[in-house]
Amino acid sequence: MTPTNAELIARRNKVLGPAYRLFYDEPLHIVRGEDVWLFDADGRKYLDTYNNVPHVGHSHPDVVAAVTAQIAKVNIHTRYLHETILDYAERLTATFEPALDTVHFGCSGTEANEMALRLARTHTGNKGVIVTECAYHGHSQSIYEISTRDVPVSALPDYVVTIPAPDTLRGRYRGANATDQYVRHVEEAVATLTARGHGVAALIIDTIQSSGGTVIAPPGFYAKAAAVVRAAGGLFIADEVQAGFARIGTKFWVYQDHDVVPDFVTMGKPMGNGMPLAACVTQRAYVETFAKANKYFNTFAGIPVTTAAGLAMLEVIERDGLQANALAVGQYMTGKLQALAERHAVIGDIRGSGFFIGLDLVTDRATMAPATALTARLVNGMKERGVLSGAIGPAMNILKIRPPMTFTRAHADLMLGVINETLTAVS
Repeated sequence: MTPTNAELIARRNKVLGPAYRLFYDEPLHIVRGEDVWLFDADGRKYLDTYNNVPHVGHSHPDVVAAVTAQIAKVNIHTRYLHETILDYAERLTATFEPALDTVHFGCSGTEANEMALRLARTHTGNKGVIVTECAYHGHSQSIYEISTRDVPVSALPDYVVTIPAPDTLRGRYRGANATDQYVRHVEEAVATLTARGHGVAALIIDTIQSSGGTVIAPPGFYAKAAAVVRAAGGLFIADEVQAGFARIGTKFWVYQDHDVVPDFVTMGKPMGNGMPLAACVTQRAYVETFAKANKYFNTFAGIPVTTAAGLAMLEVIERDGLQANALAVGQYMTGKLQALAERHAVIGDIRGSGFFIGLDLVTDRATMAPATALTARLVNGMKERGVLSGAIGPAMNILKIRPPMTFTRAHADLMLGVINETLTAVS
């Protein structure tokens, strides 16, 4: 007999404790996934427009087959030679510029960012880190300490300095000079860390800032900010954990739309299509500096089973033209959302690219005051109508549209109809 939600919640609270969180006012008991669909214990299916971990769809048959075949043979760590690990590393680095030629695998985006930070600090000899406001980079101690979404500025360590998110819609600067005005904050952060005696090890930034509300940096910001940091002896970490792997449609990696090559690119979440796989891709010189005094070993990082999943996922993206699909369907969705904005004054802005779109909901378009309570009602109302979504942003007023890469126009039409119906009901 299937347990009730109340029974599962009681068991969960008892053994997992209060720090764990659930989605939705009435949580879902999900038992199966297939492509863009999730199914609950009662057999009802939900269109998934939120989860980017199943990048090419829930339970993709090619990924399932690759994982099943590999785990039936052997699953060892990276201290043994194994072709699948190397096949995947070569295939992955081929998506980057030639300078980014070396991989350190991990099991999560947290570990990837931890590795990038260790490499940067070892190579530069500095400790200071520059981060944006309302950023999330992971949950290990050192990465939690630079995740300003969770840590108040007043509680940040002395070696961490924040800069404003380069947001030209809701941020401090919105005019033609916004890029240079935001870069000045990077210069000030460098001066602060130098004065404190920490120097600058790295600037770390989400290439699309999800927690900040789908923040798209203005043209030239990343290149100019990286130049400032490098001139001070620091390095640039591009966090692509949420936005990478062709999700934006225009490029495979977001930074490639910004005329800059980072020193480190970190990735995770969708990398193994549900398997725990992450990586820090970097330049060999930084790894060689690190290797003089350190060895790197991570028992479950880059093992044959997870890299088999990653390899299958990359092959599906290429074979099925999913980058082009993200661009085409994303543009279609954006156009339809703009039409919806003509009907619903609560839609203040639509931003993003491909399958990473933020719908900014407001109480007043003139002031752009965030409609936080309405957004919560929208998310829960959409769930009741069979479409799963989520809210993000400092005020939790941004509807996050981030579906699997196999999302089609027909799926988009279903989602758009539910958004329209739900906004009509909750506004």
